Amino acid sequence: MMTETVKLDVDYGAAGLTGEGCGATLTCYTNTHFDEMGKRSRRAVIICPGGGYDYCSEREGEPIAFRFLGYGINAFVLRYSCVKKPFPTAALECAAAILHVRKNAEKYDIDPDKITVAGFSAGAHLAATAANLWDNELLYKPLGCTAEDIKVNSSLLAYPVLTSDPRYCHEGSIVNLLGEERPDEIREFISLEKRVHENTPPTFLWHCADDGCVPVQNTLFYMSALSENHIPYECHIYPWGGHGLSLCDETTATWEGHIQPAPAEWADHAIRWILSQ
Repeated sequence: MMTETVKLDVDYGAAGLTGEGCGATLTCYTNTHFDEMGKRSRRAVIICPGGGYDYCSEREGEPIAFRFLGYGINAFVLRYSCVKKPFPTAALECAAAILHVRKNAEKYDIDPDKITVAGFSAGAHLAATAANLWDNELLYKPLGCTAEDIKVNSSLLAYPVLTSDPRYCHEGSIVNLLGEERPDEIREFISLEKRVHENTPPTFLWHCADDGCVPVQNTLFYMSALSENHIPYECHIYPWGGHGLSLCDETTATWEGHIQPAPAEWADHAIRWILSQ
């Protein structure tokens, strides 16, 4: 295994942002290239940890990367700007991560057309933002690249924050992302079930029906939007387990409630799905 951490180059000013206190990093975990085995042109997954846009959870970063890495999928953990960093700060950083991985496809031995963006909770909102806005100049223009340079080939969304509907949203994530004074039209814009369109990539989703933090309607609304737009998807709804499960086992558990054998199967399903894309 080879690892490196790079600081992402983002021109915040080009997007009308100050960039004060911002600074995203991408930690790269790649399978070692052996001459005996030759180049593999592997799949890549960029992981956006959750944390309510307040912090980046370590439980949803490196341990997830290692699980994918063990199946030959090169993994990249994005630590993006949080806490009063106005939209689209984190989205630009996620786009910059995609750009970096795609530009360095040969170095990382990955297929530039097989890049999955994965996210957990609020990190899934970030991943879905990239998945739906990659072809919007809001993201590619400030980076000085084309839409194809930051294209998301598939997305993986785990117990995702997706809607900004006050009835079903995770209000803390929305406030951290937008602030309390942002106009209603901006709040509506980041309700991602409304941003699904013909260029939204194939998507894998999972959620627990009893999630008391981020209601399962976030996934249900998004799944419906994918269906209406004829976007391929796979979705798993587990009857119980709650929120913030990460790998659902001892690997990432901080209390016994995080150990959930039924939802733990999500990783195997997701890995098979990514490898089939």
